[in-house]
Amino acid sequence: MHDAAGTHVPESLDEVVTEAGGAADTNYEVRSTVELVELMSTTDEAVPRAVRKARGAIAEAIDGIVERLAGGGRLVYVGAGTSGGVAALDAGECEATFSTAPGQVVAVTAEGTAAEDDREAGASEIRDVEVSETDAVVGISASGRTPYVLGALDAANDAGAFTVALVCSERSELARLADHEIAVVVGPEFIAGSTRLKAGTAQKLVLNAISTISMIRMGKTFGNLMVDVAAENEKLRARVRRIVRTATGAPSEEVEEALDAAGGDAKVAIVSILAGVDAATARERLRETGGNVRAALPR
Repeated sequence: MHDAAGTHVPESLDEVVTEAGGAADTNYEVRSTVELVELMSTTDEAVPRAVRKARGAIAEAIDGIVERLAGGGRLVYVGAGTSGGVAALDAGECEATFSTAPGQVVAVTAEGTAAEDDREAGASEIRDVEVSETDAVVGISASGRTPYVLGALDAANDAGAFTVALVCSERSELARLADHEIAVVVGPEFIAGSTRLKAGTAQKLVLNAISTISMIRMGKTFGNLMVDVAAENEKLRARVRRIVRTATGAPSEEVEEALDAAGGDAKVAIVSILAGVDAATARERLRETGGNVRAALPR
């Protein structure tokens, strides 16, 4: 099968690289456990290389996503199976790690294996969460042909969203639907067709980059410190104290006083200490800079 430009498009799963590599003569079952661990580890070494190779495409996608987030939009991941699980994991961590607003980063995932094949279900889910032109939607599929994800990206395009295809196969149908493609081609799996392995790892690495670097661009960090962490339990409160102490070099007593005055807000405490201002002034500076700590400090 070829598309309108004459490029060959895989017509069946048998032609997709993520399904290739099956062979009985690998003889895994007669190899030692240590040997299997070594073989699998060697196979996995291809993953970071493939992600690094796609760094330009990942960066361009992040810039488009940040533009939507900065305008009040959302980052919406869509996936099924392993891809859906990876999406849900990444989205679920953003609120706790970066204090994103509830619903700012969300995962839309297929419920059950049968739903993976339901293109209309994916489209319906996107309509249900009211995706619009202010949002960015990342469709995740190792093969680039999962019907649920294809339907979701179709609906996201209809709504005017910025769409990204994260795939592990070249010339995929999902990539043709999206505004932007991130192709991380990791090759055949250690167990043929088991895309929870290299493909799933690659997807996790890319989503780590998308969410983390987007949040850096949104002013959620100071250096490599998680200054927008929500201190909702003792472990997180201890982390906030450590973050403020590391960011400012201030003694523990001064850090405690600044955090008390800031109502536990690490960013306010940091600006207050480093700029030598009270909590109210620090909070106002942060409001004026969109929450960016570095921009709120004297130059």
